[in-house]
Amino acid sequence: MKRLYQVITVVLMVAALTAGQQPAAKQPPPDLSGVWAFTIDLPPAALKKEVNGTVAIQKIDRGLALPKSAPVPGALPSTPAPSYKPEFQAKVKNLFDNESKLDPVFYCGKPGIPRIGAPRKIVQLASEMIFFYEDISGDPYRIIPTGGRTHRVNGNPAAYGDSVAHWEGGTLVVDVTNFVDDTWFGEGGYLHSDAMHVTERLWRVGPNLAYQAVVEDPKVLTAPWVAPARLVKPSTEPLEESPKCVEDDGHRLLNNDHHVQR
Repeated sequence: MKRLYQVITVVLMVAALTAGQQPAAKQPPPDLSGVWAFTIDLPPAALKKEVNGTVAIQKIDRGLALPKSAPVPGALPSTPAPSYKPEFQAKVKNLFDNESKLDPVFYCGKPGIPRIGAPRKIVQLASEMIFFYEDISGDPYRIIPTGGRTHRVNGNPAAYGDSVAHWEGGTLVVDVTNFVDDTWFGEGGYLHSDAMHVTERLWRVGPNLAYQAVVEDPKVLTAPWVAPARLVKPSTEPLEESPKCVEDDGHRLLNNDHHVQR
């Protein structure tokens, strides 16, 4: 009988140890669903009107209109500007100097990724995320699988690329490839090639949504460019269809003043 008690005791101890070693239940990812809004509050000093004949020109001081934002918790350290290979630097400078005449979005071109920024609305499902945007180029949307699908092999290149995503803790990481090369990935004439690879990160900061992107392009950049993180706030405003984009303003440009961008 004593021997039996010893055996039972050992079995119970092993069972207790095994139970204690069971992995904790996997936590579900945070819910990023909602309608989001990013606004630029321009101080009065940044806005100046000049009248040339009968045409009123709204000029914007870039330094005042685009102030540095406060640090975003959980963000990667950003880099000041993309580092281009020497053979592309003159072209980028020319695009920047003449952006109001050469910027694709000024002539109804698609902004592409990551320039379009954080989605205006997110619908989060079990195995995919749906991003909706408001943009005068056509109100795009993206359906992004999160269930382990790899990139498509024979997909056509596109301004918004091919996206797949996964969760890293509470952060949604979106991997984007297969781009066309006729968009800019940011203000300042930031051109890219068809080899561009973008990693987007989205996470919650309290009630807000944080968005940050990293751009890699071995054909034109010497190092990855880490964009500044941006916070967008929850909104109750419904999405509205953007007005039709009409390419009829180019002839009105009187100089090369820069315009406020994404």
